[in-house]
Amino acid sequence: MGLPDEDLLRAATAEGRAVVTENVKDFAVLHRRIAAEGRRHMGLVFTHPRRFPRAGRNHVRVLAEALAMFLSQHGSTLSDAESFVWWLERADR
Repeated sequence: MGLPDEDLLRAATAEGRAVVTENVKDFAVLHRRIAAEGRRHMGLVFTHPRRFPRAGRNHVRVLAEALAMFLSQHGSTLSDAESFVWWLERADR
């Protein structure tokens, strides 16, 4: 918490991790800038508060289930993917 977006994405990339975020506005711009500079990151998974409302019942469980479904469907190909961007969907739909 509290890291600038670029530092957070850089740290995640160094650890081989994607970033899951609702901050589409800033991270989409950052993604385009990194691509234009010929750099890469490990991936961005965008969520939206309408799909995953924080005040919703079992918010963390719903988000975790959606991430688990995403990984079960796409996880085997992610190790070869660079700088992917994905909009996360709920698992219960």
